[in-house]
Amino acid sequence: MRPGWIIPLTAGLLFSSPGLAGPSGEEPSVEEGRKVFTELAQPGCPICHTLADAGATGAIGPDLDELAPDEAKVAAAVTNGVGIMPAFNETLTSEQIAAVARYVATVTGQ
Repeated sequence: MRPGWIIPLTAGLLFSSPGLAGPSGEEPSVEEGRKVFTELAQPGCPICHTLADAGATGAIGPDLDELAPDEAKVAAAVTNGVGIMPAFNETLTSEQIAAVARYVATVTGQ
């Protein structure tokens, strides 16, 4: 392996990690994440998940208020899917995924 791959790989990991600034240099906002959760994700998150802050009462997926996942867990689930939950990595931007991860983690107390 050549040492030159370390810097690009590290930079890519930093800019794709939830909780860190993305390519725009701005942190994702909780309000942006709420919009992704309630409006932008298709199928919509409230169809499957309960989340009091969003007025969501879905019963297919886990109750996010009870689960209280951290940003990293939400981002991984939204990006890759979990069980019957589809992956959203092709329909949401990395910024939108980071925003919804921040939102869910924030409103559930993480």
